[in-house]
Amino acid sequence: MLCRGVRGATTADDNTPEAILTATRQLLALMVRLNGIEPDDVASAIFTTTPDLNAEFPALAARQLGWFDVALMCLHELDVPGALPRCIRILLHWNTDKPANQIVHVYIKGAAGLRPDRSQLPPVDWSELEAWIAEHINELAKPIRK
Repeated sequence: MLCRGVRGATTADDNTPEAILTATRQLLALMVRLNGIEPDDVASAIFTTTPDLNAEFPALAARQLGWFDVALMCLHELDVPGALPRCIRILLHWNTDKPANQIVHVYIKGAAGLRPDRSQLPPVDWSELEAWIAEHINELAKPIRK
């Protein structure tokens, strides 16, 4: 079994905890569903945001979806002039037998323009996706604020 990288990116509507978590949950849910990813097969995940997003750790969205045993890390992207604002990116390290050319990388919302070659996804039923997310939410995963 090989370890493959699965990439995805989206944009958050605002720099608020809920906007960051909603966007990240949607992106992660699509990456998981389109590739058939099981959390037990994920070695680690890196979440990045552009510097204008700092109201919440996007990795919390993975914890909310039950990823308690996956190594997660949050970082900021380089502050490149003219870069897409309010962008969240995910890189999953996934143990799979799937060939690299069969992995679906997910670029949605404002981030679809980052990789037009990877943005040709099946139409997303956002209400169905939110229902799937609601079924998988773990209420124990809450922000830790001191």
